[in-house]
Amino acid sequence: MQKPPRLTPDAALFLDFDGTLVALAETPEAIEVPPALVALLTDLHGLLGGALAVVSGRQIDVLDRFLAPLRLPAAGEHGVQRRDAEGDMQEQRPPDLAFVLDACNDLAGAHKGLLVERKHSAIALHYRMAPDLGEVCRDALVRLLDDQPQLELLHGKFVFEVKPAGVNKGVAIDAFMREAPFAGRVPVFAGDDTTDETGFAVVQPRGGIAIKVGSGPTQALHRLDSTLAVYEWLLEARDLLADGPHPRPGGPRPETQR
Repeated sequence: MQKPPRLTPDAALFLDFDGTLVALAETPEAIEVPPALVALLTDLHGLLGGALAVVSGRQIDVLDRFLAPLRLPAAGEHGVQRRDAEGDMQEQRPPDLAFVLDACNDLAGAHKGLLVERKHSAIALHYRMAPDLGEVCRDALVRLLDDQPQLELLHGKFVFEVKPAGVNKGVAIDAFMREAPFAGRVPVFAGDDTTDETGFAVVQPRGGIAIKVGSGPTQALHRLDSTLAVYEWLLEARDLLADGPHPRPGGPRPETQR
């Protein structure tokens, strides 16, 4: 597996957030976003004519808060939410997750170290602070969803997530690639988790570049070792793009929060 090539002006860049752009932390709120990262993403968004999106398991409003004042095109909750380059939001109607929330809260009450995260259309059960409880969490949620075909269980790094079935990061990237300014470009997606594999499966058959961040098995053909390596790769890309030909005209300016 090799380091990804330099980013070209005709790229459509898709980036996971946790574990890719920012280092993982014990809790979702404990991550740190360096101001330099926001400035770098702002520059790349402009240099790529607007063809840069964050594709994450986070809610989009949470991504906006961490990346403020920048508001990029984004897919949240593994594709349940999607904001296009014009700022228009698409979101599936949230399923009934009350029974899932109750079950996860019961588990967290019975086992120290579990953290329940309520999203718009999903419930995440984090066990990073109690890694030995992974099997307990998985078995309980598999039983819970046994007769719930409208829901699926997603396993990420020290987290199980119950979300609507049939949506994932690959579906979200495919939707972006059908719209301006992403359409007709070469897709590039970087992600660190098993949840990013659906994205890799979309970009590589299109002749794009899939980048696995960190260790572990993957179908991606390229790898970067860490979030720091991602930052350095993006920084080099920014500098090379700034020195090269101008991006395609007509791309939207990055939106900032007011």
